[in-house]
Amino acid sequence: MKIARYEHAGRIAYGTVAEGIVRELAGSPFEGRMDLTGRTAALGSVKLLAPVERPRIFGVGFNYIAHIKETGWDMPEVPIVFVKPESALIGPGEPIVYPKGAENIHYEAELVAVIGRRARRVKENDALSYVLGYTCGNDVSDRVIQAKEMKFGCLFAGKAFDTFAPIGPFIATDLDPSNLRVTGRLNGVVKQQGSTSDLLFSVPKLVAYLSTFMPLLPGDIIMTGTPSGVGPIRPGDTFEVEIEGVGTLSNSVVEDTSAAR
Repeated sequence: MKIARYEHAGRIAYGTVAEGIVRELAGSPFEGRMDLTGRTAALGSVKLLAPVERPRIFGVGFNYIAHIKETGWDMPEVPIVFVKPESALIGPGEPIVYPKGAENIHYEAELVAVIGRRARRVKENDALSYVLGYTCGNDVSDRVIQAKEMKFGCLFAGKAFDTFAPIGPFIATDLDPSNLRVTGRLNGVVKQQGSTSDLLFSVPKLVAYLSTFMPLLPGDIIMTGTPSGVGPIRPGDTFEVEIEGVGTLSNSVVEDTSAAR
């Protein structure tokens, strides 16, 4: 099943998506409301939104073996976890804003796990039962700031700019996350091509690990890391993340023209 969060006829709702039709749900899947209202709409007539409204966003660095090798870093002994603020979240088709004064902003195509129910101190072999499904994500990163932070063992500000966490277009609920193709395309050219089979820490391991320290809540998302092939984006570019069984997330890059606020 694919689940979308969308806007249609002035209303925001969740719905299931199949054969080009969106069927409205009576409420949020994070509240177990999977019954249908009977309202339908053509997929092409709705505006797709980020499939989670205000999630806690957990990122995982250095989690694809090929990517670790391309960076020259050692293999981590535990997941390298950071957070992004909810203000970084955008949905399908929304622009990534290139920060003023930035010098080196990178794309990172990622599988995103979406938590469906409260998880606390869960076992790895049961962890996937707490995952509602999976979506596409782009862990946009300022490499200049990131490098300065990482010299002192931290990782936050370079990942935290507004619009630096695009996700979507759907949550796919019936996927095995152990061997999915992850593709990143810059202006139509494939730059990243990997498989979740190359993850150092699997989705079940990540869910179990994070739930050791805090409860994971419905709607939380885990950006599970990026394959090799990361590189720069600039205003005027379009970056796409395609994940087998989920779909394609596409976002353009624009200059930051905002005034101070």
